[in-house]
Amino acid sequence: MNSFLPVTADSHFPIHNLPYGVFRPKAGGEPRVGTAIGEFVLDLAVLEARGLLPLPGVAGGVFHRGSLNAFMALGRESWTAVRERITQLLRDDEPTLRDDAALRDAALIPQADVELLLPVEIPDYTDFYSSLHHATNVGTMIRGAENALQPNWRHLPVAYHGRASSVVVSGTPVHRPRGQRGEGDFGPSRSLDFEVETGFFIGPGSRLGEPIPIERSGEHIFGMVLVNDWSARDIQKWEYVPLGPLLSKSFATSVSPWVVPMAALEAFRLPKPDQDPQPLPYLQWADDRLYDIQIETYLQPDGGERGEPGASATGERISSTNARHLYWTAAQQLAHHTINGCNLRSGDLLASGTISGPEPGSRGCLLELTWRGEQPLQLAGGQTRKFLRDGDTVTMTAYCQGDGYRVGFGDVVGAILPAVEA
Repeated sequence: MNSFLPVTADSHFPIHNLPYGVFRPKAGGEPRVGTAIGEFVLDLAVLEARGLLPLPGVAGGVFHRGSLNAFMALGRESWTAVRERITQLLRDDEPTLRDDAALRDAALIPQADVELLLPVEIPDYTDFYSSLHHATNVGTMIRGAENALQPNWRHLPVAYHGRASSVVVSGTPVHRPRGQRGEGDFGPSRSLDFEVETGFFIGPGSRLGEPIPIERSGEHIFGMVLVNDWSARDIQKWEYVPLGPLLSKSFATSVSPWVVPMAALEAFRLPKPDQDPQPLPYLQWADDRLYDIQIETYLQPDGGERGEPGASATGERISSTNARHLYWTAAQQLAHHTINGCNLRSGDLLASGTISGPEPGSRGCLLELTWRGEQPLQLAGGQTRKFLRDGDTVTMTAYCQGDGYRVGFGDVVGAILPAVEA
């Protein structure tokens, strides 16, 4: 399967992917929905207006809008129909778009010429704690290796209720948060951190009082994004007992602008790990899987020169991990979230929590990479880092590697700005 558009083998956006996002041309115009193909954005609002993306039984358009919510709410049958039609239009053996120069000029826009916006209006945000390696490392720091995991951790996907209003799209700068760092100690966080995560968006919601069975999770999960759940560790340490984090997390969460549909990830499903003890029946599903998503994190330090030894155009790689290291799956997170009858709404974001692997270099946050600051990172330019400084830029990128192609998420980027004085 090939597109008539040239796509390099290392591009995140081949015809196998076709992620959805919301964009606005830099030359002007209203926000609308598009899909990424190679170096271009395919304007789905144009195709919809030309009658090339029919959705039987759907009144009005869903792509000339400033969010994906209306499309996501339609459900899997409509998602499948649209994906199949877009794939057909982009194939190298299909003339409809390939041979119509006027249509190509209207519908295909270089990614360099658009502004990518937050793709979804997010009603609610829940962040899980689903990586065994991360939970073990953090628990060891707090309670010692013999009591690293709390008694409930292997029995259910632990989570906290995040702040949807401060979820921002990649490229949005993040101000260092201020708060209480201890008894009588107030000021800007001294221990600002990133967290490598994935997240998924809810398509059709659910009704209050009605749990979503785990085997029907695929009817509700629209697609996945890359997530950076910024954390202020000193504020978190002081505030999290007994009800969990608040100010240490609510100041910002960054997401990648492209939402990768679950159909594009189907080829990269992996068996979930053996779970001991066996979860309760509502968390069991024979077809449950994880995903082979490689995630890399780069740090461009404040004052660092691009092109230094060991550095790339986006900084120096400081972490390389994979979503296959998660313990709890997306389907289990969804089933647990709703087992008490909690209703979900279209656009809700559920994130995995920090993803860490078994090796030191696969840890997904500075808290682990520097072991709470006791083992500072030595950067290629001579600088060191325990936690993030003002002016630092963090870039995460993620992809699934196929045979001669990649299905990627693009980047999620955030630069740290100084705290805003009250």
